[in-house]
This record gives sequence, structure tokens and C-alpha cells, in this order.
Amino acid sequence: MLNFPKAAGSFADVLAEHQTTYGDRLPLPQPVPAVPGARDVDTHGTTVIAVKYKDGVINVADRRATAGFTVMYDQAEKVLALDDYTLISISGSFAKSVEVVRYLRHAFKYFERSQLQPMSLEGKLMELQRVIANNVPAALQGIGAFIPVLSTFDTEQNTGRIYFYDAMGGQFETAEYGAAGSGSAPIRGAFEYILRTKGPFRDMDRDAALRESLTLLEIAADLDTATGGSAKHLPAAKYITAEGIHDFSDEEIRTALGR
Repeated sequence: MLNFPKAAGSFADVLAEHQTTYGDRLPLPQPVPAVPGARDVDTHGTTVIAVKYKDGVINVADRRATAGFTVMYDQAEKVLALDDYTLISISGSFAKSVEVVRYLRHAFKYFERSQLQPMSLEGKLMELQRVIANNVPAALQGIGAFIPVLSTFDTEQNTGRIYFYDAMGGQFETAEYGAAGSGSAPIRGAFEYILRTKGPFRDMDRDAALRESLTLLEIAADLDTATGGSAKHLPAAKYITAEGIHDFSDEEIRTALGR
């Protein structure tokens, strides 16, 4: 049985103190030796998109996971809840991303139970930056690189917020949209075209924002060989409002796709 310090609010500190599996990894790791062929066996998620709309944030993602030139899985779940108001959309190394999601869920819950209050938005962002930065040595060797998009509803400001990252842990907040993965670069211009011709995402209603998001995802699938389209499996789609996280129904997704 672990004897936690009474004032401990950091799950990372507890893990490091007790040298658990995660605790061994969280302190800044030493560079790992290069592994021949690692890029070909590290399964990757591909394209994820987050856009604001007038009541919150919408997150969509294709369902494909690849390893090199091989499609490993066509039903991957890349939009995952961290708590009642926070979603993380994952691209890059699927195994590392899932490990990070599990850690963050425990970190947020541990803080809430030990400090008797939810972790602040700033605290959540710092935890995510910590794990991205600590993963840099492995990412530089070509294994375990992951790039997330974090979406949340800020209950204090009553608005949705979107943050995206680079591989070094650099954090950026966006006013309209965020995207990551191999299909995100080809569609960057399409985001700007929508903003200039149809107006800000943040002024759209839920149905319009979902329709535009899924159209962008379909374009990414056409332009990027690693991104899966919707013909075989419907994309993942969730949204966050002041009431929390919600799933779009299959019927809502089909309607937005024009089916």
C-alpha cells in the first residue's frame, strides 16, 4: 500500500517517488538507442481536427492507424476524453498516445481527490506539455512521436478553447481551429478558405461546423494516403459544451456527410 504525502497534488511526483512503471519514464529520459526499422512498426494515427462553434468545440478524426505503408486498423479511436470537459485528439504514435492519455486521466483525477478541487486549465496544459517534452529524446530517434490537439470548455470564461502542439512541447492556442497528423498539412489552405468565404467557425451552429469539419476530413483522406475516408467506417466525432462532452450519433454524422 502506498503512503501518499498529505500535501501531494502531483501524480507525477507520486509515481516518481514510488518508481512505478510511469514514474520511471516521467523524469527526463536519457536518449534511447536507434532501433532499425522502428518507423515501420510504430503504429500511427493520422488526421484529427478540432474547430470552435458558437456553443463549444467539435472534434473529428478519421479511424485509420498505419505502420509504415501498412493499414493496421480502420476503427481506431483518436478522440478521447480526459475528464468531463476536456478532449484530446491524438495523432502520431498510437501506443505512446494511449499511454499519455491514461497518465493524464489519472493525474487529473489524483489532483482532484488529493486537493479536493478540479485541476485548473493551466495545470492540465502544463501536465500535457510535461509528457510531450519528456518524450522528445525518443521522438528524435524516430519512435514514439505524438502530436495532440487538446480541446476543452472553459467554464470560467464560458467558451470553448483549442490548443495544439509541436513535437518539442511548444503550446499554441488557436482562435478558430486546430489540426494534427499527416493529413493536416494538405488541408491548411482549406481552413482559411472556409474562414474567408463562410465566416468564422466560432459563429457557426453545431450542424454547420460538423459539416465543414467532416468535409475537411474527407479532403484530407483524398490528399493524404495515410488518412482513411468514411466509405468503410464513419469518422469519430464528439463535441464539448457547457454541459460536458457529447458524442454525435451515426445519423448526425451521415447527414453531415450528405448521405
